[in-house]
This record gives sequence, structure tokens and C-alpha cells, in this order.
Amino acid sequence: MFVTHLGFYHYRRKLRSDVAAAFPTLSTEQLAELIPNKEELNVIKIHCHKGEAITVYTNHRNPILFEAEKVLYPTVYTLWVYPDLLPAFTTWPPVLQKLAGGADLMLPGVVVPPSGLPQVQRGTLCAVTLLGNRAPVAVGVATMSTEEMLAAGMKGKGFAVLHTHLDHLWEYGDKSSPPTLAPLVTDSAAKESAGDEEELQGKEPGSSLLGKEELHENRAAEPAEDATHRQLTAYLSFSLPAEQMDALFNQCFFHALKCKVKKSELPLLTSTFLGSHMVSCCPAGKQLDIKKSSYKKFSKFLQCMQHQRVLQVKELSKGVESIVDVDWKHPDIKGFVVPEGISSASAAQDSKSEDREQVYHAPEIIPLYGVSTKMIPLFQESGHRKGSILSSSEVRNIIINYVKSNELVDETNKNFVKVNAILCDCLLDKSEQDEISHLKWDELLSRCLERLQPLHQVTFSGQEPVVRKGNIEPIDISIAQRSSNKKVTIIKNLELYGLDPQCVANTLQQKVQASATISPAAGAKDRVQVQIQGNQIHHLAKMLLEEYQLPRKYIQGLEKAPKLGRKK
Repeated sequence: MFVTHLGFYHYRRKLRSDVAAAFPTLSTEQLAELIPNKEELNVIKIHCHKGEAITVYTNHRNPILFEAEKVLYPTVYTLWVYPDLLPAFTTWPPVLQKLAGGADLMLPGVVVPPSGLPQVQRGTLCAVTLLGNRAPVAVGVATMSTEEMLAAGMKGKGFAVLHTHLDHLWEYGDKSSPPTLAPLVTDSAAKESAGDEEELQGKEPGSSLLGKEELHENRAAEPAEDATHRQLTAYLSFSLPAEQMDALFNQCFFHALKCKVKKSELPLLTSTFLGSHMVSCCPAGKQLDIKKSSYKKFSKFLQCMQHQRVLQVKELSKGVESIVDVDWKHPDIKGFVVPEGISSASAAQDSKSEDREQVYHAPEIIPLYGVSTKMIPLFQESGHRKGSILSSSEVRNIIINYVKSNELVDETNKNFVKVNAILCDCLLDKSEQDEISHLKWDELLSRCLERLQPLHQVTFSGQEPVVRKGNIEPIDISIAQRSSNKKVTIIKNLELYGLDPQCVANTLQQKVQASATISPAAGAKDRVQVQIQGNQIHHLAKMLLEEYQLPRKYIQGLEKAPKLGRKK
């Protein structure tokens, strides 16, 4: 939405008043410069990737302010004109790339000047500058007070960064670079004192950055450039937990592709690739956890690799992704070197598990219910609307509360509920509406569940839950007759449960010593079926129920197993 200066005087006056309240150090002249009366001022409504609504105010094509949850923040464009608007904390230039990439500013990355840190409280809006330049490059909120920062030994997260030079908000403007602004006198005190060699008595510049009078002899003679470099290196090597997990995922990903996955295994379920191949490449003492990475979802990690043209991922069945192609000649795969100490451990692990089935964890499956159009009157009282997703226990509680709040429990028999107009319209067929005036509790709840939209949630190990429409299709086992009166066992829908059809076929073939093949499943687009000679339902049941720990209710066709022995 764009709003120009036409008919905009009162809005500008209110905005100027809000800015004056938020930033009291601005003079009347500066406020008039920032929010002029006659020049065009645009208002843009945008939504961040998390869904938050942000209001951006622009002047001369540059965003000058942004507002989130009724709080005003200056952009870097504004701070370049008024660099002292916010208390400023300094970091090293290489850290800007981390901040622009979405990282918060950690306290080890804050340079402590000889004059000390600015005094702020937790929640104070602050600017971030780079060493040697007073022009701010980021805006953030202090996560602790200055006193708490020092008490923590300058460790931990110091600032939640909201906006930086080089981010998307900066790209809304003319994409100019920060001006070069000389540090204030207090910031340059260290350089002035460092220049006086007689007073330092042999100590080189930079030792005062550490704020200690008594230093080890070799540390006292350390040049300023080396001291700064040492502190910077220490900070850059201090990776955030998300960055550490990202690096671990990258390492295990390329290790698995280079040393574990074979072309004959494709298409390969992404869950199998993560749970079997990548996990086996994880160094001892470490554990892959996608939720601790910056990706949060394994699908997003693979999407990133797909953008780099390392591999190709497709959804061969709804909600179930598979790796269908890998560029084995990709420079990142060819150039990957297995870290020392891991290759031998992995090789030993592979030799032990070579003839063993891949580790499989049965998914957690939860039935859910969506509020349909017809059921809206019954659920809107509890704040739900069309499309709201509920569990069976939530539905039960909502119905119970509705009945009690509307005093519908039968006074003479509390096992019955009186049917009012809303219950009548939502739960009774037209032919029943003149006949039924009361329903038992269990019938009331079962009718309600039947009339809601069926959904189900599937959670695979190490992945985010996936909600799908309808009830989950069971693994379908059937027996078919082939030529020469030979029977074959056909298994469908394995992919829905995170099972790799090729792995199941290979395992069955080894167990029963019979030929097993993979072929497209009839009537199911992009889904395959396993076919193995003979009636192998006994072996299949043992594998699915006992080894894979799948609930029997999700397997269809086990009753077709051959009868053991013959009747005399």
C-alpha cells in the first residue's frame, strides 16, 4: 500500500509525534528533515517470512523507519544521517556478513573500548557499528543490560538483530554503502595513548584493549593488529549452535553422497537418506538435529542443495519426497575429503552393518479433524473457524464445553444430551430432524467426528510433522495369480510410511530366496509396488509388525496368509 503526501498532513503530524516520543534526542529541525511536510512520503505494508506485518516508511526512495507491533525502528539509511540516535556497540567488519545472514550479535563479537561500553538496559534499542567507522550497519535489541553483559564475561547472545545493511529492507532503498564517519574522541583515546611510546615503556599499542594493567610479558609486547586479529579469530571460530549444526549437516551430506549412496539405490527416500546414510557418517559424540540448524526442516536443507544442482528431489507420493538424481560429478562431491578419524570408523561400521537391514523408525501417525463449513456453527463459539485442525481430544472437550455452557444435559438422565437447533443442523440428517430430540454422549461425539473433515499427521524421525488430507492409506498386501498358476505377493503404499520399496524388496528377497521386483503401482501416480514370487505374507507380516514395529491397523491383507499345515 502506498500513501503519498496528498491529504496526508495529519498523518505526518502523528508520525512525527510518534518519532519524537520514540527518539527524544532528535531536535525539531531533525524531525522536520526526517519527516518533511511537502516531500513525498510512502507507506509500504510488507510481511516477513514468519508472517509478521511490517509497516515501512520511505522518503526519497529510501526506507527511513519501520514499525513492528506498534514499535518504531530507524533503518540504517536514517542512522547514517543521525549516527548518534541510538547507543552504539562496535564489532569487527567480517562479522557483518554473519549479521546480514540472519545471525544475532554474540557478546564475544563486541569490541570493548577503553572508555567502556554504553550503559543500556535489557530491551534497549541499539545500533551496531564496525571498528573504525561510526556509521551504524545494524539495528538490534539488547538481550541483557550492560551490567549483565560484563557479569557474564562478555559471553552469550548480546543483541537480537532486527535489520542490517545488505538485508532485504536495505534493498528497498538505493542500496548505497555506509558513509565513512570518524570515531568520536572517546573511541580514539586508545590510539592516542598507544602513540605515546614513552608512557607505554616498551608496551606496544593495543594492550589497553584488554583493560588489564598486569599482562603476561609476551602478551604485553603484542602488536595492536595481532591482538585484534587474535580476538577476531576467536570470535569467528566461536560459531553459533545453528552454524555448527549447518556445518555438520553439510559434512554428513557430502560424506553420504560420496561414500554411501549408490546410483542403483535411486530413487531414495529422503527419510532413508537421512536416517541411514547421513546418520552413519556423523562423527562420534555428535548428533544430527535439523531443528538446531538454521534450516529447521530437512526438506529445506535438501532444497538448498537442489538449488546448488547437487541433487534432484521429487515428491513421488503426496507428502513423501525422494532423491531421484545426483550429480556425481558436482565439484562439491568430487572435492569432498572425509575428515581424518571418521573414514576408518565409518568403514568399520559399514563392515558390521553391510548385511544388516537399514535402521527404520516407524512414523508417528495421529488422526486429526478439520472444521467443515457445515460444522462452523458448532465450533465458532470456541473460537474455531472453517479449516481449523483439531485432535480427537480437542473435539471432545469442545463438544463437552458447548453442551454444558448451553445447558443441554438432560436433567432426568445425564447420559443424554438435548438436541438444540445448532446440533440438529450439524449432526442430524433431514430425515432424523423431526424424530430425534436427544442423543447419548458417545453417539453425539461419534456423529461429530464423522462430519468433520478427516486429516492425519505423520511425523518421520528427525523431520517436521506433515499434515495430509483424508485418512492415511494402509499398506496394501494382495495375492495375484500369474501364468502357470504361480502366485505373487504385491505390496503397495510403502512410501507413505517412510519405507523404501527397493530396500523392502531386497530384504524380502534375501529372507525368502525368491525373486522380487519393483514396478509402477496401478492407479497411483508416481508410486511403486513391490512384487515377490509366492505367497510371502507370513514373512512380510513378521517384518512389518515385529521388525519395523508398524501397528497392525495400518496393514491391509494379512488375513490372506497361507494356512500353516494341512487338515486331515
